[in-house]
Amino acid sequence: MSVWRLVLREMKHRKSNFVLSLLSVTVAIACLVGAQTLLRSDEIQTETILSAKQTEIESAITTREAAVSEAGKALEDSVRKDMLKLGFNVLIVPENQDLSELHLNGTLTETMPESYVDKLAGSSIVTVNHLLPSVTKRVKWPEKEIDVIIHGTRGEVPIMHRAGKKPLLDAVPPGTMVVGYQVHSKLGLKAEDKVTLLGKEFTVKTLHPERGSTDDVTVWIDLAEAQQLLGMENVINAILALECGCTGDRISQIREEIAGILPGTNVIEKHSQALTRAESRAKAKIVAEDALKAEQQAGQEALTRETNSRAEIQNRRAGLVGILVPLVLIGCALWIGFLAFGNVRQRNSEIGILRAIGLSSNQVLAIFLIKAGLIGLIGGLVGTALGVLIGIEFGGLSPSAETWQRIFETGAVLTTVILAPLLAPVFSAIASWLPALMAARRDPALVLQAE
Repeated sequence: MSVWRLVLREMKHRKSNFVLSLLSVTVAIACLVGAQTLLRSDEIQTETILSAKQTEIESAITTREAAVSEAGKALEDSVRKDMLKLGFNVLIVPENQDLSELHLNGTLTETMPESYVDKLAGSSIVTVNHLLPSVTKRVKWPEKEIDVIIHGTRGEVPIMHRAGKKPLLDAVPPGTMVVGYQVHSKLGLKAEDKVTLLGKEFTVKTLHPERGSTDDVTVWIDLAEAQQLLGMENVINAILALECGCTGDRISQIREEIAGILPGTNVIEKHSQALTRAESRAKAKIVAEDALKAEQQAGQEALTRETNSRAEIQNRRAGLVGILVPLVLIGCALWIGFLAFGNVRQRNSEIGILRAIGLSSNQVLAIFLIKAGLIGLIGGLVGTALGVLIGIEFGGLSPSAETWQRIFETGAVLTTVILAPLLAPVFSAIASWLPALMAARRDPALVLQAE
């Protein structure tokens, strides 16, 4: 009778021993493979959670960027509109103008061609906007016997290469006047009153409230009418402008650009208004940028916390697996050895008879080791399949083609799944080696005599 046939008969005759040994190998391999699969499933869960968190954060930041951008634009636009109320902050005057007259009397005496404003508007200038030509002269209002400043101006001249902008000041229609606070208070003027100035009749259009500046003693009329009344046809005293949002030394940039277009002129900056405007715009930008940075930092901190939390969970599970799996393997090996010892004791007489009829000790050893190898092979295959399924199930993943692909895309799980069925017979044979060796070395005469 062949060794293989004896092995098969032994397995069939002692089913309980076979099943218990098979169960031990299956549990050991399932534990090993399941632990690796569970750890990989946990990694996949972590990758999925972090990816979803990253997407959520990126979406929130994108939404926040859009909101901050809109809010920033709205804030800057609001600040810009508020700052426009400060009025013109750049004054272009003839180069030989004595500025002490402007500072002391609020008037100008030197003139330049009115065509300068059209030349400037038709240029490619970028540092200023809202061009407003004007004439300014301090005179005695003969009909009312008071000193006033006549300020003649027309509508703003648009810069040709830019989109149209809403004017800072509305033009004074011909035949009308706008009157400063001190003038209309002293004269008791009201809107729609008819007054005569330098022999020409005007209708009072607007009465300004008190401003605490030379505006309170100023009368505004149409530029052409002012030029005619003051004998200043085709000339102006100044061009008012509003500086753009330049960075760095603004006034130097403005002077350099205007000097290249209008030689023989001087540029004066109303510093307090310009500074207020620049600081307000910078503050609006900083507020918007700080809000976005805070959102980005909060998102990064949330992602870091989630990453650290998942890493801590993985480390704890890996540590637990590192303790439990060796204990399970050792326990199963001892159990298989115990079952093998029991099997040897049960088969004492059978072993003696087999030796007596001519089976060598090596053949007896082969019977036990082949049986252990078959148990290991079957248990390894079953345990590997169960381990993968259990790892996926307890790892919170759903079986799918994508899941299988991601489970086996790392070397650890794939290597374990390939080697486990191959090493299981070796594991089972090693656990059964000592009992098998004891059975093979027994003297058949002593065994039969004892029986």
